[in-house]
This record gives sequence, C-alpha cells and structure tokens, in this order.
Amino acid sequence: MFTMLFSQDCSSEESATHGIAARYIVPGCFQNYNELIAIQSTKVGGVSKGCYSSLNLGNNTGDWPELVQQNMELLCKTLNICPKRIVSSVQVHATRILRAEKPGHYHGYDAFITDQENLFLCILTADCYPILLYDPRHKASGAAHAGWKGTAGEIVKKTMAAMQKSFGTNPEECIVSIGTGITAGAYEVGHDVASAFHPDYSMRLSHLPEDEKYQLNLKMANYHQLLDAGVPAPNIECSPFCTFRDSDLFYSFRRDQGVTGRMVSLIGVTSL
Repeated sequence: MFTMLFSQDCSSEESATHGIAARYIVPGCFQNYNELIAIQSTKVGGVSKGCYSSLNLGNNTGDWPELVQQNMELLCKTLNICPKRIVSSVQVHATRILRAEKPGHYHGYDAFITDQENLFLCILTADCYPILLYDPRHKASGAAHAGWKGTAGEIVKKTMAAMQKSFGTNPEECIVSIGTGITAGAYEVGHDVASAFHPDYSMRLSHLPEDEKYQLNLKMANYHQLLDAGVPAPNIECSPFCTFRDSDLFYSFRRDQGVTGRMVSLIGVTSL
C-alpha cells in the first residue's frame, strides 16, 4: 500500500519558499529499506503558478526555469539529498538505458541503472508510468519511463536485464514499484497504438468499423513484463492512483491538454 507523506518545512526564513512543504508518495514496498530513498512527487507543495501549480519539476514545460529549479531544490532538501547528485535525461520515449556513474542531465535515455551510493535516478512523468526497481543484495537501483512506446518496447524488461548484466541482480530478489500513471479507463487510443500490444491489454470501446477506439492498460502490460522478467508477483507494487482521475494530486498531459507540469519519480541508495 502506498503511503502519502508530508514534508517538514525545509527552507530558511529568508527563502521565498518558507512554509511550503513538498508533498510526495513513498511506495510501501520500499519502506523497510532504510538505506533507500524512493518516492514519487505529487503536484502539491511548490512555487509554480497557474497551470503549472505548484510542484512542477519539468524543465520541458512552459514554466519559468527558476521556479522549476526552486521546486527541485525544495524537494531535494525535503528528502535530505543534494540536488547536484541527480541523474535525469531529456526523455524521448525510446528504450535506451544509461548505467549512471555520475550525476548529470543527459539526452535520449528513458531508463537508468546504478550501484553508486548517493546517486539519485529521476524519471519525469505526467501520464506515462514511472517504474522504480531495487536490488537489496547489491544495493543497485533502476528507474524506467514507460509510456506506450517504452512499454511496447519492453523497457522495464530491458532495464531488469541491464541490472542483471551489470550488477549480477537476481530478479527474484528485486522489489519494484509501478508508480502512478494514466489508468486504462482514462486512456483511449486508436488502432495504431493498440495494435502494438497483446489484445489482453486493450479493450475495444465500440464494434462499429468507423469507431475503432480502445482503452489501453499500460499498468497491466508492465506488470506482466516484470513477471516475465522473473520478478515475483508479491515483490511488485502498483500505485492505486491515476494521473488523469486524481487531479488534486497529479499532473496529466492528456487531461490538461498538454499544458501541465511534471512529477518526478526518484530512487537511490544513501550512504549510512
């Protein structure tokens, strides 16, 4: 079960963010690992205004860059991590995976893996699914950005395979969170998208030839890919929330017609 946490105020009295508390979610599956920080932010508790209100963490939006930076600093201070230790990317809805050895903002990667302490992998979403993976034996982490293209390309299976190759990860020992994305009831797609998936993951809404629309279940598709990769079902936790439906907590690209902020899903091991 997911736990909603509220931060303590983490800013100085001189700061414009004094009194603001970033709100985020900690997946219950990770709560027994004291060395691990793994969260998904909500849209609540930042300094952005208007359609980006308030904890927008996406630089690829129309928000003021300085406000996005303040939001990231606020979240990092809340989590007691250094914003200079973040790993992120300009995501392109593909399946390239970076083995992260140092922090930075990269381009063209939609998944990361690392076994370095104090290195925090970040995935940005506003309907796509963020998937966080943890290997407790090797203290290795992974993060994947699974929209429909990434899911069709089996990005989460490829991320798990990369962890196996790089760190000797055993999928049977991994703990995985499928975070909040757009659920099937709110995700209507055409035949061109639905045809990239097994029929088990798409439900046709009408049988009229001229109205070929489907509801696509990306959460279930990623869940079964994790099972196929060898992760036991009890080790996989799925968020009960929906970005589209739960408008008080999450940005949604589809609901907000493209003018919206981004949440961050973050994972990394701290030095004890």
